[in-house]
Amino acid sequence: MGGAIEDLWPFNEEIVARAIYESQIPIISAIGHETDFTISDFVADLRAPTPSAAAEIATADVYEIKRKLDMYQDRCKQALRKKLELIRLKYEKIINSRVFTNPTQKIKEHYIQIDIKTKQLENLIGNKLKENKNKEMTLVAKLDTLSPLKTLTRGYSVIEHKGKIIKSIKQLQKDDEIQIRLEDGHLRAKVID
Repeated sequence: MGGAIEDLWPFNEEIVARAIYESQIPIISAIGHETDFTISDFVADLRAPTPSAAAEIATADVYEIKRKLDMYQDRCKQALRKKLELIRLKYEKIINSRVFTNPTQKIKEHYIQIDIKTKQLENLIGNKLKENKNKEMTLVAKLDTLSPLKTLTRGYSVIEHKGKIIKSIKQLQKDDEIQIRLEDGHLRAKVID
């Protein structure tokens, strides 16, 4: 719209400016010519230099929209082709993997590992048992050597008085009754001297 300043004055009114500013619908201001400015131009969403320029801005170029849609469609097709190619490659890799070509191979490998570990464990247990048996025999031999009964077989005896083993003459007095343990039995005796 164009004309004298008086013709444009209503677009400088506060009520019009507020209505344009608060509008939920986008507004293009095209009041006057390129050199004419009103308050409405500053509160509008967009200012066009002339009303015919506003009409061009407000209406979409169908050919441009179609060109963009075609371009977006081509991009989508290319992206989809790439995605399908990646999926196909992954599928082929999985299908050609050992799990699909020879599914029992992995199980057989695990059975072999279990057999190896079982044999190792059996050997360890067998070796430990032999080692413990040898230690046990050595300890029994040592214990047998230190045994008081073994000492008795070599001709020695053990003397007891009132349930105590006598180690010194000082522990006994004349007329004490003692027990003497020999290899093949016990004797009772009396201290004479």
